[in-house]
This record gives sequence, structure tokens and C-alpha cells, in this order.
Amino acid sequence: MLSFMAGSLVLLQSLFVGNTALAQQKKQAFDYSDLLRSIEAGEVRKITIDPSTNIADVYLEGTKDNESQQVKLFNQNPELIAKIRANNIDFSVQSLGASSASVINLMQVGVLFLLILGLFILIKRSASSAAGAMNFGKSRARFQMEAATGVEFKDVAGIEEAKEELGEVVTFLKTPDKFTAVGAKIPRGVLLIGPPGTGKTLLAKAIAGEAQVPFFSISGSEFVEMFVGVGASRVRDLFRKAKENAPCLIFIDEIDAVGRQRGAGIGGGNDEREQTLNQLLTEMDGFEGNTGIIVIAATNRPDVLDSALLRPGRFDRQVMVDYPDMNGRLGILEVHSANKKVAPEVSLHTIAQRTPGFSGADLANLLNEAAILTVRKRKEAITMNEIDEAIDRVIAGMEGTPLVDGKAKRLIAYHEVGHAIVGTLTKGHDPVEKVTLIPRGQARGLTWFTPDEEQGLISRTQLFARITGLLGGRAAEDVIFGDGEITTGAGNDIERVTSLSRQMVTKFGMSNLGLLALEDDNQPIFLGNDTVNRSDYSQEIAEKIDQQIRSIVFQCYENAKQIITENRPVIDKLVDLLIEKETIEGDLFREIVEKSNSKPLEMAKLSN
Repeated sequence: MLSFMAGSLVLLQSLFVGNTALAQQKKQAFDYSDLLRSIEAGEVRKITIDPSTNIADVYLEGTKDNESQQVKLFNQNPELIAKIRANNIDFSVQSLGASSASVINLMQVGVLFLLILGLFILIKRSASSAAGAMNFGKSRARFQMEAATGVEFKDVAGIEEAKEELGEVVTFLKTPDKFTAVGAKIPRGVLLIGPPGTGKTLLAKAIAGEAQVPFFSISGSEFVEMFVGVGASRVRDLFRKAKENAPCLIFIDEIDAVGRQRGAGIGGGNDEREQTLNQLLTEMDGFEGNTGIIVIAATNRPDVLDSALLRPGRFDRQVMVDYPDMNGRLGILEVHSANKKVAPEVSLHTIAQRTPGFSGADLANLLNEAAILTVRKRKEAITMNEIDEAIDRVIAGMEGTPLVDGKAKRLIAYHEVGHAIVGTLTKGHDPVEKVTLIPRGQARGLTWFTPDEEQGLISRTQLFARITGLLGGRAAEDVIFGDGEITTGAGNDIERVTSLSRQMVTKFGMSNLGLLALEDDNQPIFLGNDTVNRSDYSQEIAEKIDQQIRSIVFQCYENAKQIITENRPVIDKLVDLLIEKETIEGDLFREIVEKSNSKPLEMAKLSN
């Protein structure tokens, strides 16, 4: 950069001097003898001589002030000076070279200033880089002295058990004397375990907000760097700062990024992540006590954490933050709807019933989508129509363009009505919520089922009913259009049927193989643990498992086809209505089925 600036200076200087000389050459129209003759004839009114270039600017009579003729003079011009004085011509001496030199000098000073400024910037950058290299080992935790997170326990709903468990942590931080008086010790660490979106991070913020103590927050991935020893140094620096501000809270989000099982690499090597984990283990429960420091960590992968991290003295308590139940969802909806304009006819209880399996983040997103739809429709408040549309969008995706009436639309209608009629007439199945032909996401049509009550344990009858209901769409295609006209629309249904039936055989003991757990969810994922997937059964048992799975699916499929065959008139009626309206609500669907005197299928036929 410095050489480029110096070269630019030389180029500008040469251009300036060259342009000046060129301009002077263009003005030379007289020679010396012509100048003398013009003076004697009285045609010259003014002469200006530049001694630096020995050039005279001659201004003739009858010309403008800015028009002149240039004449090259000799070194000594006594005759010219005498004639000028004799004829009383206006005469002056003016050096243009001096002004040119001053401009060039000024340019040189400016470029020198730029060179010095550039050198200063380079030195400053080098110093910053060196300082950054020295700060690699510093903790990147975000620190809040007063823990002004803006979140308290009242802002967290749906996880009452976890809140009650963590209330002791807040009490200890506020009044530790109550515990020390009876010799009790508060847990050093609390591990929040749960699926994504259930409120683990929000719960940690609420603890800090309630306790009003210094609060450090950091992600597990921020400990790990490509440089050896940096992660361990950051752990030491974090706990050093925490000791200076005790009592305080340390929140480590996604701790599985640094707390995975040791010895899991190829050959059990000691990599940078393991050094970081070793330092974390030492800081939490080593030779030096960390009185007044409580570590709260969150993860949705507890199965990959190192066992030393979970023992008493480190993360003593493991708090499960699971999906909310019916009352929990209602509480979450009340929290997130408090700052939204909701119409009086909107029932949060109904929304909570329709959203089983939704996490707190899903419910917040649901109300936000409903608010966006309300603004798009230019309404003043959120109504149930926007809520229903938002639920469909969150579950299935964005609404597509409806199909025109034709063979494809009629086939999809029979497929969806097949799901709904089989689910409705199979005992143990959840009631139908809605049947629609409006495409959403990748699906050309959809059928929703909503349970009447919160489900924990699922019975064998209910599993058989679900498999039968999933096969209802393919069964309708087979019965109505024939084997040659079945489509790929049942692809996802068949995958779910296979998974459910396999779990019934290998995990739940619901087959003729007996009460045997033949497969495990926790498959080995580390090279240092198990290098191959080991089967827990022989080849003979594997063949029997396949036979049992096929038997369950075959029986359920035959029952689905029986329901379709026996209720063909009402199915045709429902298909015509669905094609006309494109959506049939669950209440209307069940009313039509009941009027047709259709009888539910006896579950005794589903024995395997």
C-alpha cells in the first residue's frame, strides 16, 4: 500500500509539469523579432515575463485580457527592456514556476501524511491481532450483574413440576442460611433435559430473574476451538469470574457439545473437547470448592453425556422438561395471548385440546402465525378462523392451490374419506377433527384426528386402531378403484404402519413372540463404544419378527377393506360432499356416519 501511494505521487507530479509545459508550447505564436516589431508599431499593451521559464506573455491591442501570445526570450534581453520602457508598455515580472512548485510541495506533504497514517493503521491492526491471540483463552460468557433477564416464574407455564424443583435453587441463592442451618447442601448443578422448544432456556432465565444474582450464560460450543487448550482455559476463566461474583448462576446451553462421552474417538484419543470436559469436571467438583456457584445446563441429548458429568457432586439433579399436558398448554396459551388482541369468542381451552404434542415454542409460534394472518386479512382481533388456519399451517405447512374437479381430485377424496371412515368405525381410534382436500406442504389432502383426552400410556387396542386407520386410505383406493389404480399417496402411511407394528413386536411385547424386548432405542453412535450394530436376537427370531409384523399389517388392512366395503354408500355421499365443500368438519362427518347406521368394527377381529 505504501509503494502504491508513492508511485501515485510521482505520476501526479509528472502529469502536472507535463501539462504546464504543453500549455506553454501551444501559446507560442510569436518569435523574438515579431515581438520587437510589434512594440515599435505600438501594437503591444502589456507584457508579463516569467523568469523561471524565460517566456513572455504578450497582450496585443484589441484582444481580451485572458488572450495572450507567448514568446521565448534569451537569457539577457537588454534591447527588449529598453524598447518596453521607451514605449511606456505595462510591464511585470511574475514567476509561475514558484506557484507550481508550491503545489507540488503541498502534494508531497499530503502524500507523506497519508503514508504516516497508513503506517499507524498497520501498527494498530498488528497490536489488535496480538491482543486477540492472547484473549483466546478468555471466557466468552455473557455476564449480567443484576440478571435483568425480564423473565420470572410467572412468565413460564406448562412445566409446573420443573418450576417447583428449581424453586429450591432460588431459595438457596436468596436465603442460604435456611439450608446451612440444618447441614443441607444445595446441588452444585442442575441439568435440564427435554425435547427442543419445551422451555429449558426460558426456565434458566426465570431462575436468574427470580434470584436476582449475577448471571453468566454461554453455549457449550463456545468452549471448543481449533487451538489446543483454549476450551479448558475458557472454563477456568469462567469459574474464576464466577467465584469473584459468588453467589451466582452459570447457565451452559447445549452442554452436549462439550460434555460427550470421553474415549469416543478413534483409538480413544484425548482431543481438545475431552480436555475441556476434564477441566469442567474439575471445576465443578475438584479439590477446590465452588461455594455459592450453581451451574444450570440444558440438553436434549442426555444419552450422549459422560457419566462423570451426571454423578452426585456435579449435576446432582436432572429435571425433565417434557411436552406440556392439557393444562400446561392452556397455561402457555394464556401467557402468550396476554399481549395479543384476541376476540372474546376464542376458546383457549379448545385450542389446547386440539394441540396435543405441541411444545411451548410451537404454541407461541401458533399464536404468532394467527396474529400475522389477522393482519393479512385486515381484522381487528384474532378469531377462531385464524387459529384453525394457523394450526393447519404449523402442522402440515402452507396452503396450496386446490385441485380442479377431476379424476385425481376424486381419488384423493376417496383416500382421505377412507382414513376418516375407518378411524371413526374402529374402536379405540381418536375422533376425526377435519377432512380436507386443500393441499398443504407435500400432502394433496389431509385428515386430522384429535384425542378426546390426554394420552400417556397407549393400549394394544389403540395401536391396532391407529394402524387400521392409517391403512384406510390405501384400502379405499383398492376397493373403489381396483388394485391396478392404487397410488403412491399411502407412502408415508405405510412407513408409519411399519414402524408401529415393529415396535409392538420388538419393544412392547404385543405379539406371539411374548414379553421380549428385542430392540433398543439407544443405538451405538460412537466408534469408541461399539463399532458395529449388534443384534440382540438370532436369525430365526428375526424371521419370526418379520412374520409377526406382516401378520399385524395384513389383519389391519383386511379390516380396513371390510369397513370400506360395508360402508360404500355413505363413503360415496361423503366424497361428493367433500368435493363440493373441500373441507368437512369432524362433527358433521360423525353426524353423517351415525345417520347411515354404520356399526363400529369389533376389536376381537384384530387379534393376531
